[in-house]
Amino acid sequence: MIEQKLIAKHQSLFDIDANLNRLVKNIELLNYINPLNIESEKKQFFASKFKYNPDFHYPKLKFNGYKLHRLFYSQRLERIEEDDIRQLYEDIIYEYSGLIECIETINQGKKFYYNSLKSFGTPTEVEIENAKFILRFDDSEFDEDMLPIYNVNDARAYFEEFSKRYDFQYKIKLSTNISAAAMVLNNRQTLVLRKNHKFSKNQLKVLANHEIGVHLVTTFNALEQPLNVFSNGFPNNVETQEGLAVYSEYMSGCLTLTRLKELAYRVIAVDSLIKGYSFADTFDLLVNQYKLNKNKAFIVTLRVHRGGGFTKDHLYLSGLKKVFQFAKSGTEKLDDLLSGKVSLEYLETIRKLQNLGLAVPSKYITDSYQSNKELNRNLDFILKSLK
Repeated sequence: MIEQKLIAKHQSLFDIDANLNRLVKNIELLNYINPLNIESEKKQFFASKFKYNPDFHYPKLKFNGYKLHRLFYSQRLERIEEDDIRQLYEDIIYEYSGLIECIETINQGKKFYYNSLKSFGTPTEVEIENAKFILRFDDSEFDEDMLPIYNVNDARAYFEEFSKRYDFQYKIKLSTNISAAAMVLNNRQTLVLRKNHKFSKNQLKVLANHEIGVHLVTTFNALEQPLNVFSNGFPNNVETQEGLAVYSEYMSGCLTLTRLKELAYRVIAVDSLIKGYSFADTFDLLVNQYKLNKNKAFIVTLRVHRGGGFTKDHLYLSGLKKVFQFAKSGTEKLDDLLSGKVSLEYLETIRKLQNLGLAVPSKYITDSYQSNKELNRNLDFILKSLK
């Protein structure tokens, strides 16, 4: 527990942090961006021989965007004495405001796309080259661990067993309305699994190390922090958090070239979106030029085109590259990056908060970072070669 004396000394900071925490509760983007009618639209798309552009429907808004914007910008940040901490909170307000605009404009075509660009950016030429470099490698070798033979109940049992290595409790929920095989809802401490998905043995390992080993680890570490911003998220935390999560796959020995290529396909798909491709055009590019399986191509295309154009998916590969290079530099541990939904760019600010007693070291550490079962020389070569 944080001392009352420390709270009193930084009262303005705690007041602003509490205000933002109350305001941000309803703006978790993942609650809104996943279509409600994925399966029916997929059937229609396939029946049309891949010419139909799906018409997705989305959950209704649960907040008043204008009122939230006004309340965010009414915070008296000048009362925070430390310049770098004040700057962090200023950046956070811009970040949250951008997320509101994203959610408000879901399914409004170009409006959402431009707001997505503002929040998540686009892949650089170097990132596109990195993606194409990865896609040159052959991943056709058969591996029985890649066979999709496990149903969602098998997955639940696997994740429950895996979680015994961490001392935290979370909920598991099944859904047909998510585009990923699994995802974490941070503010509900819930792991959501796609109900009708078939999992391979390797995918179960990947998802366990990714979703539980990082996303839930950082969720529960954030709950230990005196400041709510660790739970609600630092600016650009998506890139760092997804980078950490894929790096956990790598360190646990279950990252495959096929999985790495999946991240590369996402970069290609986002790039196609920026070039003005329709849903059907992006799907056609992935299937006919890059020879991706039709079901996988549909998921990659859905992820990128949902809402009207969602550019977030390019950040997985760039995040992995940055975390890999940071970890391999040999001078730093990753512990502070697990302290919540934080970003590499604010590492010095996190350490300052710790020195001031306004943040605590990570209680939970990603298991794979400590055990290190990574023995794949080919993957090591590829990751070291990324520009």
